[in-house]
Amino acid sequence: MPTPRNLQLIVSARLISDFGAFLNMVALATYVYLLSNSAMSVGIFLASRVGGGIFASLIGTAFYRRCSGRVPLIVFDLLRAGALALLLIVPVSQQLLLLPLIAFVLGLGHSMFAIGVNSQLPRLIEPAQLLKANAWITSASSAAMVGGSLVSGLLVAGFGFATVFALNALTYVLAALLIVPLRFAATTVNDVPERGEWTALKKGLRGAPVVAAMLAVTMADTLGSAAHNVGFPIISKLLTPESASTTLGLALAVWACGKLLGARIASRFKATGNSDLQRRYFLGVAVMSCGFILMFQQHSLYGLLLFALPAGLGDGISEVSLMARLQREPEPLRLPIFSVLTLLQMTGFGIGMLIAAPFYEGWTPGAVVMLFHGIPLGTLLGLKVLALRRARVARSSPTPVP
Repeated sequence: MPTPRNLQLIVSARLISDFGAFLNMVALATYVYLLSNSAMSVGIFLASRVGGGIFASLIGTAFYRRCSGRVPLIVFDLLRAGALALLLIVPVSQQLLLLPLIAFVLGLGHSMFAIGVNSQLPRLIEPAQLLKANAWITSASSAAMVGGSLVSGLLVAGFGFATVFALNALTYVLAALLIVPLRFAATTVNDVPERGEWTALKKGLRGAPVVAAMLAVTMADTLGSAAHNVGFPIISKLLTPESASTTLGLALAVWACGKLLGARIASRFKATGNSDLQRRYFLGVAVMSCGFILMFQQHSLYGLLLFALPAGLGDGISEVSLMARLQREPEPLRLPIFSVLTLLQMTGFGIGMLIAAPFYEGWTPGAVVMLFHGIPLGTLLGLKVLALRRARVARSSPTPVP
C-alpha cells in the first residue's frame, strides 16, 4: 500500500538519478571529444543515447506489463552504474569503440526508469497527493539538471574523468538503494490487451480526444525545445564571446529556477479536475514558447536572463499538469500513454535538432527559435479553433425530443 514515506523516497531517488544523468551527459560528451577530437564521434555518441531512449519507449509498455514494481527500477539504476563502471576497467585505448554502447545503455536506462516511475506513481502515492508529488519530482529534476550540468565541469577540472565516472556510478547505486523501501499498491492490470497495445492505445485516445491533443502539443513543443537547445551556446557566444560558457550556465540556472517556481505554483492550485489540468498544460506551453521566443530576441545578457524566467515558469506548470493529467487515465491506458509520450519526446527532440541545426547557418538565433516555437503555438491555436468550431456545431444541432 502507498505510504507517506514513498513520496520522500521517490523524489530523492529521482533527484539523485537525474543528477547522475546530467552529470554524465556533460562529462561523457566532453570525454568523447577529447578521445576522438571529432565532432562526428560526439554526434554518434549523442545519437546512441537518443536511440536508447527510443528503444525504451518501444518496449516499455510490454516490459512493465510483465515486470512492475520496484525491482525493474532498481535494475535500470544498477545497469547504468555498471555501464559507467566499464570506463574504470576497460583500457582507454579501447574505450572509444565502447562509448556508443555505453551511451545506448544510459539512454535506455534513463527512459525506462522515467517510464516506470511516471506510469506507476499512482501505485505509490495517494490520489489526493499526485499533483504535489509531480510538482516535487519536476522540481527535483530541474535542480538535478542545473546541478549536474554545472558541477560536472568543476569535478572534471578538479579530479579528472575517472573520479567523475566513479562518483556517477555511485549516484545510481544510491538511487537504487532509495527504491528498495518503496511500497507499491497491487496492480489491477498485467495482461496484454486482446487487440494489442497500440490498438488499445488508439482506441483509448479516441475516447479521450483532449489527451490526444495534449500529446500532439507535446510533440510540437519538443521541436521547439530542440531548436532552443541548439541555439543556447550560439546566442551565448554572440552576446558574450569572452565568457560564453558562463552565460550558458547562468541562462540554464535562471530557466531552472523558473521551472522550480512553476512546479511549486502548479502544486498549489486548488482546482484539480481534468479540465483544470488540461487548461493549465496548454497555458503553460504557451507561456514557455513565448518566453523562449522573447528570450532569443534579446541583445544583452540581462534581457536573456529576464525572459529565461517565464520560459522556465511555463515549462514547470506544463510538465506538472501533463504528468498529473495522464496519471488519471485508467491503468490499462496509462502505461502505453507514458511509453508513447517518451517516444514522441525522444524522436521529436532528435529529429528537431537535426532539422533546426542547419537553420542557424543562415538565420539569426531569434528567427530560428521563433520559427520552431511557433509550431507549438500554431498547434495550440489550431486546436482552439477546432474546439470552437465543434462547440458551435453542437449548439446549432437540434435537441432530440425525449
